[in-house]
Amino acid sequence: MNMKKPLALLLAAGMTLGLAACGGTQGSTESPAAGGETGGSNTGSTVELSLWAFNIGGFTEASNWDSLIAAFNEANPGINVTVTPINYQDGDQKLTTAISSNNAPDIIFEGPERIVGNYARNGLMVDLGDLWTSGGSDIAEGISSVSQLDGTYYMYPLSVAAHCMAINYEAFEAAGALQYLDEENRTWTTDNFVKAMEAVRDAIADSTIAVKVPGIIYCGAQGGDQGTRALVNNLYSDYYVNEDGTSYLANSENNVKALTLLQDMVNNGSMSANASFAAADELQAFANQTAAVTFCWNYSNYTQYAEQTQFTPFAMAFPSDDGVPELEMAGPYGFGLFNNGDEAKIEAAKKFIQFVCDDQTAGVEAVKTTGFFPVHSSWGDVYADAEDAELRAPFALMSDYLGRYYNLTGGWTEQRALWWPMLAAIMTTGADVQTEADNFVQQANANIG
Repeated sequence: MNMKKPLALLLAAGMTLGLAACGGTQGSTESPAAGGETGGSNTGSTVELSLWAFNIGGFTEASNWDSLIAAFNEANPGINVTVTPINYQDGDQKLTTAISSNNAPDIIFEGPERIVGNYARNGLMVDLGDLWTSGGSDIAEGISSVSQLDGTYYMYPLSVAAHCMAINYEAFEAAGALQYLDEENRTWTTDNFVKAMEAVRDAIADSTIAVKVPGIIYCGAQGGDQGTRALVNNLYSDYYVNEDGTSYLANSENNVKALTLLQDMVNNGSMSANASFAAADELQAFANQTAAVTFCWNYSNYTQYAEQTQFTPFAMAFPSDDGVPELEMAGPYGFGLFNNGDEAKIEAAKKFIQFVCDDQTAGVEAVKTTGFFPVHSSWGDVYADAEDAELRAPFALMSDYLGRYYNLTGGWTEQRALWWPMLAAIMTTGADVQTEADNFVQQANANIG
């Protein structure tokens, strides 16, 4: 298959896809055996496969895949898999370059935003419907729906989790703000969120707690933008995109109401805003107790910042007016196959994907490496016997609050570049909320196609 035809579209979309998970500062470590090369060739009866894997959770180096590949090779000695890790800083550019030279990898490990929304949409991927037929019966509809395009499955998922937020438990306790939380379910209403942040603000003013600001609305770049989207959408139970994906909804009545509330909170000091901060900066401010909350949290970020936190980071769902949150997925993450026209490779690659995702022994190991939770509901709690089971439990609970996955909406890449400047104008310059939201939707909708 000649992959040069859709290159222009990929150059416009793929190279600017940015960070998929908040924080996300880890670099790329290429496998020495891979040397950055793709493709491979069949030698005798051996099939050579190349896997390019984004740095998802603990999959940061080629060696992270060694035990999985060794287990796969015990059952499939005629298939060699070479792993090349890529990251979110330049991975899209590397993929675009490989595709343009007809040297795309056989397998990609990422999420539907790229596999389905970008590469499948441009006709580059293999139909994985047979994997779903054989092993996907216990995968939730919300995950299966975003693994397909026009009824054809192009991604087979491994793990999923929900992005959430977190509070400094001791700071909230000292401020008398814990009364506004449902600690058991990790939820709170919008009204109680406002009261809690005002209590933290007042405790800061009285020097009752050491943190400097209640929270930071970061709007300096798109890294971790899912946190600010979820905050806005949940406050008054609205959505970011309408159900049929034909329009962004930042200018809806309830979303404008939410943006106005946050602007008012910034003005009264119960929140702050920073036009130079992305999520990684806000996370660091949370870890060093500059801010009492973070809007960009998951188990991976917990482990990354655990040694720096001299307090208890307490995971919370985003506040909503009815107390019932709808959280964004951290993923789902899984595999896609580039259609390189070699049927032997395609069948071998499907065997590998099926092994990693459906073999419970291998799959649980792979899921644990991501740090998330299995898409197979029949696998149960894979962390029940883990030393950190108690720490993971809140993040498993967050998976119960998953909402719609709208990252496949047309113009997704372009709207991400528009979201944070809109936030910056509203939160740091006092711009009119409705005007800025209308401008955002007009520009974002123009790219839906």
